[in-house]
Amino acid sequence: MKTLEPLLAKHPFFDGLEPHYLELLTGCASNMRFKVGETVFREGDEAQQFFVIREGIIRLEVFAPGRGEITIQTVDANDIVGWSWLFPPYRWHFTGRATTPLRVIALDGECLRGKCEQDHSLGYEFLKRFSHLMMDRLQATRLQLLDLYQVH
Repeated sequence: MKTLEPLLAKHPFFDGLEPHYLELLTGCASNMRFKVGETVFREGDEAQQFFVIREGIIRLEVFAPGRGEITIQTVDANDIVGWSWLFPPYRWHFTGRATTPLRVIALDGECLRGKCEQDHSLGYEFLKRFSHLMMDRLQATRLQLLDLYQVH
């Protein structure tokens, strides 16, 4: 029986993670597919997982009254989407929609939180990795805003 462990091990986000942690993560992982236009997660809903994008593109949107959904970023293969599972109240802050056929590895947030509570070293490792991811996303958003308002 094949597991998702080799796929996770090859992903840059998990680079350098101890093998026994990869084994633990694999127990929380599942393959998922989404069709073009399908909602992967919705702003305000419970954030139950995060996604390792294997193939395809997810468009991140935010709802603006009077304007509807506004795309704030697109995220593609070999990237990670979702950190809301890690921070109470565990709600999505954006909507994610597949803009192409999408294949992801979904990692269950409740399962991962339990493993992080049992092993604080794993929890700290996740916090460091997700903090880096959040800083990258904030910087990308900042650059988009500067470009939008042409403030260089």
